[in-house]
Parts: sequence; C-alpha cells; structure tokens
Amino acid sequence: MNKVSVRYFASIREAIGQGSEAVETSAATLGALRDELIARGGAHASSLARGRAVRMALNQTLSDESATLADGAEVAFFPPVTGG
Repeated sequence: MNKVSVRYFASIREAIGQGSEAVETSAATLGALRDELIARGGAHASSLARGRAVRMALNQTLSDESATLADGAEVAFFPPVTGG
C-alpha cells in the first residue's frame, strides 16, 4: 500500500467538497487510483467518471494514466480548463 496526497481543483473540488485528502492505495498507476476513487461512488464517481475529461498531475507534472505511483506522491485531478 502507498500513501498518496490527492488534491482536487475547480469544479471537481466543488463537487467532492474538499480540496485534498490522504489516500491509502494499492493502485500502481494514476489510472488505477482514479478507478479506486470512482469506486467510492457519490461525488467521486460523478466528478472523476470515465466519460469525463479530467486532467491529472503527478508531483506537479501533467501525466497520463500510465504514470507510476510511489509512496508519498502528490496527485492532482482537475478539469481541462481551469480559470485563474
């Protein structure tokens, strides 16, 4: 299990109702972590759903779903266009 810091931005943060959380995960990649969060149901499922365009960053670098997670990583989820 890895412990990662997950941050949510813009409309995703508003839907989930929090800006960040610590997550214990067995996911090896960003895509697998997204699937774990979707499996929680509720706001996580609707805001991170597979049909939605969601950008991801790993340790403050834009990444795709195949990026490898490591213990202590920071993951961010945000919509494609984030206003200032």
